[in-house]
Amino acid sequence: MRFEITFDYLCPFARNVNEAIVAGVRAGEPWEPTFRAFSLSQVHLEPDDPPVWAASFDQASGILALTWGLAVRDAFPDRFLDAHLALFGARHDQGLDISDPDVVRQAMAGAGLDPDDVAATVATGVPLTALESDHTGAVADYSVFGVPTLLLGGEGVYLRMMQRGDVEGFRRVLDMAAWTDLNEFKRTTISR
Repeated sequence: MRFEITFDYLCPFARNVNEAIVAGVRAGEPWEPTFRAFSLSQVHLEPDDPPVWAASFDQASGILALTWGLAVRDAFPDRFLDAHLALFGARHDQGLDISDPDVVRQAMAGAGLDPDDVAATVATGVPLTALESDHTGAVADYSVFGVPTLLLGGEGVYLRMMQRGDVEGFRRVLDMAAWTDLNEFKRTTISR
């Protein structure tokens, strides 16, 4: 089953869903995910602000980590799942600032990558262009407004899973996403 999932390392719900997808893939689920970057910082800009992919990395939260993640996704795909989880882990498990180059470099090293190789790829500007393409394409093609959004069968489904790495829960989401007569299903309160 092919699908896309949007991510921004800033979002804990994106972490939950992306961890579930990675766990499922590693457990042998017949999923073929494409991980698509989406910048929450871009969504929160004022109308006259330059887009985050035109600004320097220190001006927009999360952009440094996104470009490093995209560099690995596109130039070192065999290491992407580890790097992807490492960047989410740096932010949400360790509470580190993923706008700090040292934090991002440590995450890459922890994922088995040479940070200098990834930095060289980021320096080409290609990952920043990929961020712009991923983000603007998701907005134009699916009206994406946040993460995580599942893109499947020409439809976009924004979701929030409360449990980390819940493969069974994500299977349910895939089933519900295929039911196009359901437009919205949202709990009015969360019991936790």
